[in-house]
Amino acid sequence: MNVHQFSQERFRQMPLVGIVRNISFDGIRQILPIYLAAGFTTIEITMNTPGVAEMIAYALAQYGGSLNVGAGTVCTEADLQRALAAGAQFIVTPIIDEKVIRSCVEQDIPIFPGAYTPTEIYRAWSLGARMVKVYPATALGPEYIKDVKAPLDQVKLMPTGGVNLNNLAQFLQAGADGFGIGSQLFDKKMIQEENWSALKAHFEAFVREYHTGA
Repeated sequence: MNVHQFSQERFRQMPLVGIVRNISFDGIRQILPIYLAAGFTTIEITMNTPGVAEMIAYALAQYGGSLNVGAGTVCTEADLQRALAAGAQFIVTPIIDEKVIRSCVEQDIPIFPGAYTPTEIYRAWSLGARMVKVYPATALGPEYIKDVKAPLDQVKLMPTGGVNLNNLAQFLQAGADGFGIGSQLFDKKMIQEENWSALKAHFEAFVREYHTGA
């Protein structure tokens, strides 16, 4: 059972979800305090990252009072059970799996399922998604978010894939309610070189860009 619940208020203050994929446990240990200090409040660790359960448990034990910690790339009910057993406070999926969504809704666990077309997006929302991850948003761009929001203005959208410093403000203006950002945020070169001061400045640039656009 989660010691800390997902904080909607924390997420509202900074709705950028950093996606951790294939970063080592030691890397995570170094990154988390920098991530928090830069102003982020929510982090997702993907289920296909080696040692994911330990990472989620560690992040919650150390920073659960100030950080929302969730599991990503949850595709099956087995993935979901593993994620929740580790303490994940929210769930992100790349696809729509009705059983996974319903199970989260029943347990009052926020879920951000992945969808692409307006039909998929609305279906995910009607099943009880807290927010719908529009994935991959790389080729679609901000205009697609704006187009979908025109008729489906009540649906909260979280573009993921392809969001970067150059287009974050455009996605915000198009009506995006949140963002999933992986490799653009967790710069591989900076992490490999353990250049933590550069990584912190990089994180802060995203936070600044969000606040400027908001």
